[in-house]
Amino acid sequence: MSESWQDSTRVSSVSIADRLETVKSLKEDALELYEIAKDKATGEHYLHYAYLHRNFAAVGPEAGQEEIFHQLMPLASDDVLGIMFSDAAYEYPGHWSKPFLRNGPDGDYVWFDPSYADQEAENEAIGRDIEEQLRLFKQAGELSQEEVRKLLERLDRHDKE
Repeated sequence: MSESWQDSTRVSSVSIADRLETVKSLKEDALELYEIAKDKATGEHYLHYAYLHRNFAAVGPEAGQEEIFHQLMPLASDDVLGIMFSDAAYEYPGHWSKPFLRNGPDGDYVWFDPSYADQEAENEAIGRDIEEQLRLFKQAGELSQEEVRKLLERLDRHDKE
């Protein structure tokens, strides 16, 4: 049996072209495509999303050139059944919350984890809280060694939560 793409950090487009087959087309129009696809070698299912991108930011002959990008999100059996028979939502980006393969200009696919956005928001909230605690500390005007120690302890407790 072939290696699962989920065990690889980088997957060649040749491997995907050779092994991926459509199980069910979900939506297709001039700009995007959704389908449930299966890796013929492992039996694993993926939600395949492809979209057309026009590069209007480029200068010169590449301006307005069309590119098609592909993304493959692994699906569990329940996910496959839910999409096929229960009209479960599958649209990108709203329902793509777990790591998925996406291709790039070099032709290979790499894993992308969309949860970084949640982590980024959490880190920003922590930063705002620290900033507020520092503002209050400065406003109080008590800069003794004991007060600095208390501030650092509060910040340390917050970091461990």
